[in-house]
Formats: sequence, structure tokens, C-alpha cells
Amino acid sequence: MNLQSKSSRRDFLRQLSVITATAALSGLSLETLSAKNPKPRKVGTNEKVNLAFIGVGFRANEIIKDLYKTGQCNIVALCDVDMGAAHTLEIMNKFPDAPQFHDYRKMFKKMANKIDAVVIGTPDFSHFPATMLAMSLGKHVYVEKPMAHSFREVELMMQGAKKYGVVTQMGNQGHSDANYFQFKAWKEAGIIKDVTAVTAHMNNARRWHKFDSKITSMPGAEPVPATMDWDTWLGTEQFRDYNKDYVNGQWRCWYDYGMGALGDWGAHIVDTAHEFLELGLPTEINMLYANGHNPFFFPYSSTIQFKFPARKDMPACDITWYDGMDNLPPVPAGYGNVVLDPNIPPPSNGQIVPSKLNPGKIIYSKELTFNGGSHGSTLSIIPEEKAKEMESKLPVVSKSPSNHFLNFLLACKGQEKTRSPFEVAGPLSQVFCLGVIAQQLNAKLKFDPKLKKFTNNDMANKLLVGTEPRKEWMYFYKL
Repeated sequence: MNLQSKSSRRDFLRQLSVITATAALSGLSLETLSAKNPKPRKVGTNEKVNLAFIGVGFRANEIIKDLYKTGQCNIVALCDVDMGAAHTLEIMNKFPDAPQFHDYRKMFKKMANKIDAVVIGTPDFSHFPATMLAMSLGKHVYVEKPMAHSFREVELMMQGAKKYGVVTQMGNQGHSDANYFQFKAWKEAGIIKDVTAVTAHMNNARRWHKFDSKITSMPGAEPVPATMDWDTWLGTEQFRDYNKDYVNGQWRCWYDYGMGALGDWGAHIVDTAHEFLELGLPTEINMLYANGHNPFFFPYSSTIQFKFPARKDMPACDITWYDGMDNLPPVPAGYGNVVLDPNIPPPSNGQIVPSKLNPGKIIYSKELTFNGGSHGSTLSIIPEEKAKEMESKLPVVSKSPSNHFLNFLLACKGQEKTRSPFEVAGPLSQVFCLGVIAQQLNAKLKFDPKLKKFTNNDMANKLLVGTEPRKEWMYFYKL
């Protein structure tokens, strides 16, 4: 037997033991843990919220530090499927007294009664089971955007939040910054009205731009790192051999694990328009352009049109999404100079590369046109002459009483309400799920928002549900 076959056999036996242990754990403890549906603990005004973190590297590293510096929380547990890898060491060393886990199911089994709230900073496809288990145990939940990987999972998470009476917050942090309060005030004052179209764009390079769109299969097997619990990383997804191109941010590239540029940046760009224009769910999702379309990962460039019907006294509205470096949207006269926006935080893997357009949006109403950026960046009226004419009519915009992290912690203590709870973030995340289905099928789709199903594509309806979870993870869909 050669060295390669010996190594493969060792990896196989190691994974088999992990799978066996995981199945035993899920069969033994999950029903016991959540059977009583415990209520959230009432956290006193002068108390700190006891936080557990699922995911501690990369973006989660930043979230942990942002929450901790509010002074309103204790870090009581750390969990990561790759605990001990280089990207987890900073947080491990910063909070050495917090118990560490590879598997959040074991974390809850051991110390559920010591946790008030859970923060989930893991890949898109793994948000759902961790969130559902936490809520079923009476734990408040902060989960990164987008909420989940499939339309059905988002639906179940919204239902779960109501069922278990917990505080929820999706991590689109701009929803607690200046743009949120400006959009709200301008809408209420009638400055933003009769919006008929929104252009949303994110044209920076993405990880999958280096991939070959003509590949015929997913990447092949590689040895699993010694620090990683690969089977738990896979979670609800069907078993697949480890490859470095699935982890550490690369998961965002693949339909099986991520939500592409739309899921990543959409929540930072169209969130306020979606909420305050009360857009809900679209009736059509049209794939207008897909450069590099393939069955495995996202197109190099996409243009997706979402058509929303008239609501109350508001006209029908289209949102057209542009991503890809060669796919810049048209801009109106008076758009202005393009400079790097200081309000947009850099991604975890480095600085944003300036392009011809920064990530942002253009909002067209019957009377006015607005130019806006991403995250908390405020809107401006264009052209400049019109902005000067409107200046005296603009309302005073209140300042945010708390950033997104403090808002969540104060909500856990009953002192504020979260600004991006599942009831607000859920329909927004479902819009992204619909867009990703259009990308995957490269199709024009008709959707019934009341029945919540497609009316012209059976395969699209199957994708609403998502892939069949592995047997040992089915329990999470019944919570």
C-alpha cells in the first residue's frame, strides 16, 4: 500500500468516526435539549448579556470585537468547526477563559443554561440549523446576512422567531446607521415617494472570477486539516470530500454553500429601500444577463430584474441588480464624481479595490432621483441643482441611538427593539433567494407572493425548498 492510499484510508476512517459520533449526538441530545421550549432569560438592566459565538474567524472575529466593546456582554463560549486554525487564534487568545467547542450541539448540551444569546458568523448555508436550535432553546439570535440559504429555511426561521419569542437581528449593520434614519425620515416627509425603479450595483472583483466556468465537476478531495471537524462544517448538506476551495470565504462562490454577490452585498445596498417602500416579494425575477453561467458557481457578471407590484398608494417598482466587473449599470445625468466611499468597511480579505462605481444604488421616483452608497451611506438628490432647490424642504434626521451591535444587546435586555429582526430581514433575504434561483437556472421566473411559489418553473420550486438535508440533520427542520 503506498503512502497516498494509507493517507486516504486514515482520512476516511477519521471522517467515519466523526460521522458516527455526530449521528449519535444528534439522535441523543437535540430532542432532549429543546423539548421543553424554554423561555428566554430576563436580563436585568444592569446585567450583561451572556453571549456564545458560533464562528470565531474572519468576519465573525470582527463581530465578536464589535459586540464586546459595547460593554454590554460577557463572552461565555466560543465555537468553530476549525477551532485552533490560524484565523481563530486571535479570538481564542483574547477570551482564554471562554469554553471552546467544535460543535455547537455539544456546546448547547453542556452549557445551554449559561447562554442568553447566540451570534452566528458562519457560511450562509449553515445559518439555519444553528439559528433554529438556539431559538428552540430560548436563546436570542444575531445571525449574519443573508439569513439563510433557501427560501424555505428563511420562512421557518421567521416562524421560529414568533414561536419561541426571542429577539432576532440580521447582521446588515448599516440598518442601524445614518442611511436607515435618513430614508425613514425622507419617506415619512414625502421626499421619497412614488419610486418606480431602483438600480443596485456591486461591481468589484469576486473570488469566483478566478475560476474556469467550463469546469465539469466540483473540486476533488484533499486531506482534511487536523484542526477541522469537516462533517460538522457540512452540516445539513450532503457529504462531500474536503477541499480548501470550500472554506475560509471560498464557500461564497458555490451555489451549494453561498449566496454570491447578491446575498453578500444586497442586504447592505437595498435593505432600506425594501423595508420603507414595503416591497415584500416580487412577482417576476428576470435573469437579463449571465456571463460565465455554469452549474456550480455564480456567474462572473449578472443582471437580475425584480418586479414588485403596486402597494397601498405606491406604484409598481423594479429593482435591477448589476454585479460583475464588466457589467456597470447606466447612471443618470448629474450622477457626480466617483470616489471611494469611506463609509463602506473593507472585506475581511483586504481593501476594496476602487472601480468605476462604488457599490451602491440609484433610486428613481416620478419627481426626484437619489444617489446612494452601501451600508450606512446616506442618499443625495441629483443633480446638484435639484438638491439645492430641495434643501429647505428636507426634514431633520435623527441620529442613531445605538449601532447594530448595541441595538441587539439592548433589545436582549428589553430596552430597545432590533432594527433588522427576522420579520423585516426575512422577506429581504427571500428576495435574494429568489434572485439566486434565477441565476442558477439562468431563467425568467414568475412568482406568486401569496402562495409563495413559482408559477412557470417546476425546478425553481424545488430550489425554493433546497437540497434534502442529511438524515441526522432533519430534526432542525421540525423545530
